[in-house]
Amino acid sequence: MDATLNKRIMVALDVQGRDEALVLAKALQGSGCWLKVGMELYAYTGPAIIRELKEMGFPIFLDLKLHDIPTTVERAIRGYVQCGADMINVHCSGGYEMMARSANAVREAGLKLKSVPKVIGVTVLTSMSENQFKREMGVQRKLPEHVVELAKLAEKAGLDGVVASAMEASELRRNTNPGFLIVTPGIRPAWSEANDQMRVLTPHEALEAGSSYLVVGRPITRAEDPRQALERLWVR
Repeated sequence: MDATLNKRIMVALDVQGRDEALVLAKALQGSGCWLKVGMELYAYTGPAIIRELKEMGFPIFLDLKLHDIPTTVERAIRGYVQCGADMINVHCSGGYEMMARSANAVREAGLKLKSVPKVIGVTVLTSMSENQFKREMGVQRKLPEHVVELAKLAEKAGLDGVVASAMEASELRRNTNPGFLIVTPGIRPAWSEANDQMRVLTPHEALEAGSSYLVVGRPITRAEDPRQALERLWVR
C-alpha cells in the first residue's frame, strides 16, 4: 500500500465521547491520516479534544458547518482557529458575505498564531438525493449544477475549497482553479455498506474524479481493527 494515500484520508470520529475518540486515535496513530471532529464529538468534549489529537500528531478537520449571519460566523470562527484545527468549514448557503468574512477572519487569526487553517464551504450534504433536493428544498436547478455554482461562489469569496460528493468532483475540477480543494464525504469502499449516504463512490473512484481529501467514517471506525480497515480502503 502507498502510505502517501493515507494523507488524503480524513477519518470521521463521529463518537460520543473523549475515551472512544482516543481509542480510535491510538489505533490510527502514525498512519498519516487526518481526523475529523464533527458536531457529535465536539458537543461532548469541546475544543479540548482537538488539542489532544493534535498532540498525537494528527492534522484535524473541524467539521461544524457554521451557518449564521456573517458577523456571528466571523466572530465564532476566530475562536475555532485558536483550537489549532487545520481545516474548518462553513455552509456555502450562508452566502458570499458570510464566506468572505469567514475566510478573512481565519487568515487574520491564523497569521497571529503562525498557522493558518484552510477554510472550506459545504455545498449539498451527501446524505441528500437529487429527488429530496428538489422536493424538500424546492430548488429547481439540478443538484450537480447547484453544487458547482456554490463552489464558484465559495472560490470567489476566498475559500480554499468545498465539501461535495465525489460524484460532482470532476465537474468541480472543470469549473474551479487547480489548487481548489474538494473534500468528499460519502466514501465507501467496495466491501462496505452505504448506510445513510446517498451519493457515494469508492476511494479510487473519488481520487480519479478529482477529490483532494476523502472523508471516511463507519467503514473504519466501526471495524474490529480500524488500522486494518484503513489499509483495506485501497483494495479494489
